[in-house]
Amino acid sequence: MLGLAKRVKAKILQASTSEVYGDPTVHPQTEDYWGRVNPIGPRSCYDEGKRCAETLFFDYWRQHNLRIKVARIFNTYGPHMHPNDGRVVSNFIIQALLGRDVTIYGDGSQTRSFCYVDDLIDGLVRLMNSPDSVIGPIKIGNPVEFSMLALAKVIVDMSHSRSRIVHRPLPQDDPQQRQPDISKAQDLLGWEPSTELREGLRKTIAYFEGLLRDPHTKGLLGEGPQEMIQPSEA
Repeated sequence: MLGLAKRVKAKILQASTSEVYGDPTVHPQTEDYWGRVNPIGPRSCYDEGKRCAETLFFDYWRQHNLRIKVARIFNTYGPHMHPNDGRVVSNFIIQALLGRDVTIYGDGSQTRSFCYVDDLIDGLVRLMNSPDSVIGPIKIGNPVEFSMLALAKVIVDMSHSRSRIVHRPLPQDDPQQRQPDISKAQDLLGWEPSTELREGLRKTIAYFEGLLRDPHTKGLLGEGPQEMIQPSEA
């Protein structure tokens, strides 16, 4: 894709990720923090793949003056998520709506910051429309931090569910904290998220309730997220 963008003189966006920071020692995370990633761990192919892609983007910018935009996306959620994609928000919602146990890995104290999809899209559009001198990386995410246990309790409450919250062992290298410092996005893009978590969850829960009522899509759920590892990126 970088080669194609070079040939046709296009501007190109990389949807990078907060996973480039690994299990961070700096909190909240800023763009100049290099991260703390285990390069051979069970999570490393995703983390290192995104880090490698950022390297390639900046190589093309330095060597070919390619117009690049690099966004580091933090946990995103909203309607039209796949019910079995393994992300924590969809896992919790489906489990709660079906009355299954809501599965938390570890004690639930690990934190994430959840950005509603409409806010994410607004940030990406602003980044693509910014001057060519704004290349990134720029973090697009919600700086309001929630623990996994708090998220599970909110979803169970909003779903009017009788599900129990149960705990399982924490996967190796699972980040303990994740929160973006969005100062750069605010300064360069005039962007910050506007959707509060409960409002975004209300729309997302309604979407999944519709899937459960629709006989054509209910089969997508299968045995579903009950057995899935809860990833750190949503």
